[in-house]
Amino acid sequence: MKVLVACEFSGRVRDAFIAKEHDAVSCDLLPSERGNQYHYQGDINDIINEHWDLMIAHPPCTYLTNSGVRWLYNPDKTINQVRWSQMINATSFFNKLLNANIPRICIENPIMHKHAKNLILQPYTQIIQPWQFGDNEQKSTCLWLKNLSPLKPVVTQKPGLVLQTTHQLGPSKDRWKIRSRTFQGIADAMANQWG
Repeated sequence: MKVLVACEFSGRVRDAFIAKEHDAVSCDLLPSERGNQYHYQGDINDIINEHWDLMIAHPPCTYLTNSGVRWLYNPDKTINQVRWSQMINATSFFNKLLNANIPRICIENPIMHKHAKNLILQPYTQIIQPWQFGDNEQKSTCLWLKNLSPLKPVVTQKPGLVLQTTHQLGPSKDRWKIRSRTFQGIADAMANQWG
């Protein structure tokens, strides 16, 4: 298959599909952490119409995620207006990916706040956890699926101690980057089950 992994700088999902012998390319404004041989650094709009069989997209969640909804309500009305405008732009981008002319699509994002949900064209299909795919972590992740079966967990019983390292990260310039990487078990499950 010809697979586009949109908004991915880590290369994890792309490389999982390449390991299954698919023609996979990642695309992001940032360079790939795993080399640029199979990475397009630039705007997704430049390559989204190149007859892909499958797209897995990880659009930015900064203005959509439930954990950030409090930032929409700032006492400074100017900041408040800017933040709402950024949220509306983020949902427009999300919907553009969801409506791309690609036969099979998966959009991945954390649980959204109600304002973003109201602007997204369809509800999510399923919620997954990294621990269900072999990574001992808890981080609720929603998948919006088009012509794809829901991912089947490879672990059916929650481990006794599940870490939340992504939630416990202290402030740093790379915090957003660390939190946005797809867990390897989820990347492998996508390639194994959809590839």
